[in-house]
Order: sequence, then structure tokens, then C-alpha cells
Amino acid sequence: MIIHPLVPVDGALPGPVLTEIAALYATNHAFFELSGDFPDPGRITVEQVAAALADELSHPGAEVLLARSAGRLVGLATTLAHHPDPASEDPDPWIGLLLIDATAHREGYGTTVAGLVEDRFRAAGRAGLRLAVLDNNPGALAFWESRGYAFVRRAEDRERGRACVVLRKPLEAP
Repeated sequence: MIIHPLVPVDGALPGPVLTEIAALYATNHAFFELSGDFPDPGRITVEQVAAALADELSHPGAEVLLARSAGRLVGLATTLAHHPDPASEDPDPWIGLLLIDATAHREGYGTTVAGLVEDRFRAAGRAGLRLAVLDNNPGALAFWESRGYAFVRRAEDRERGRACVVLRKPLEAP
């Protein structure tokens, strides 16, 4: 499996890749029902995904990493090099979203993609990695805890004020 950054071309996201990403999002309607990120999780459009990705990429230090296995888009991760609040004293990078094709859940892609993201930040000399899990998503909480992420605090997410748990994993050198 490889991960690579999504790179806008002339300020726009490439159409064929955007179509692939929208299809990936559409397989995850159950997650988007929990998150409320889209008005109709059963009908996520390319335009809605393009707007969501543009919003993600508007943050300084943000990346959208595409995960491919045998050429097929199997997942993506959005990351931030630093906490989005400039007043925050949090030194760690963040995973904003890990999304795996729902038709391939439980095949190890989530674990592999999470590990590759961790490796990228570890190689960059970062000491830890954080993320927030929505309170209404116990499956995601169990996944991240199984990967060594531990409770830091309860919080509300910055975008929508949703209740969540902030987790952190130290990134020791190999």
C-alpha cells in the first residue's frame, strides 16, 4: 500500500481523483450519519466532497493523504501539522479524518493507513500524534485505543461543537 498527498492542479482538485474520493465517501454513509458532515449521508455528491476537501486543505499545514492498494483508492487521511487554533500550545500534529472504503472494512487497511501516517510524522521528528473521536462513535474509539492512543481530555470539536474525546499516541523513534 502507498499513501500520497492529494495535490490541487492549478488550484483545483483533479476531476477523476475527486470522483474516486466521492465514491469512497459515499461508501461511508453510516459514519456520515453519525458525524452530520453532509445533509444527506445517503447521497453525498462530488461537489460536497470537493467543498469538504477544499475546507480541509485551507488550514495551514493540512494534507489529504490518499491510500492506494493495487492502484485502487482504499482510504484517505486528513492531517494537520499543528493544532488549527494558533493560540493552542499543543505541539502535536493531528489526524482529522481516517476514512476507509466501507466495502473493505476489517481487511486491515485502517491499521495500515494509520501506521503509514504515524510513520510520516515519526520520520519528521514529531513526538506524538493526536486526534478526536466523536462520542457517538465507540467503534472508532476502540480502533484508535487498540493502536495505542490514550485519553487526553474531553472536548467539543472546533467545527460543529460535537462532543468528542481527544486521544494521543507518543511516536517513539523505531
